[in-house]
Amino acid sequence: MKGIFTTKRICRAGIIAALYVALTYAFMPIAYQGVLQIRPAEALCVLPLFFPEAVPALYIGCMLSNLASPFLIYDVFVGSLATLIAALGTYFVGRLIREATKNAGIHALRIFTGGLFPVLANAFVIPLVIVFLCGDASAGSTLAIAYWVNFGSLCATEALWVFGLGSPLYLFVLRMRRKNVSAFINGKRPVEKEPEPQ
Repeated sequence: MKGIFTTKRICRAGIIAALYVALTYAFMPIAYQGVLQIRPAEALCVLPLFFPEAVPALYIGCMLSNLASPFLIYDVFVGSLATLIAALGTYFVGRLIREATKNAGIHALRIFTGGLFPVLANAFVIPLVIVFLCGDASAGSTLAIAYWVNFGSLCATEALWVFGLGSPLYLFVLRMRRKNVSAFINGKRPVEKEPEPQ
């Protein structure tokens, strides 16, 4: 347990949660538009591929963000639960598909499979909140049609943020980790070996 709750990991979790909230609130007028949700903060959903503390950070960040949702009580609990499920799935995929190899294809596979969880979790769960719990069938004439219209729209918009913005974020974090930038690695930076005397 000692290595799990380090100061660095707690700080990093706080930063991830704060970034999620800030990015959502920055796009507040269009972040909760039902069928079309503009939420660039969803790009942060790739971070559990690297950091286990990103799982609770995304959940808390989503809960705090959803306090401003028009579907308040449902979105705070049910919507945030979708983010928690997605983050856990992404984290476990990251553990299964190790980045131990230098093969670029392994990273594309990690991004794709890890990104599927937030796309599908949000696409299946958020329409439940919008259509069935809140009764907003404006996207279709029946609840079933409205659900599937919202599902398709959320798949598209979530994929845009998770893959469109999340992929460059993934590559940035990967580059920082390879450069041993302290904020992006766990533990201490490796000690530089002094050159051998000639």
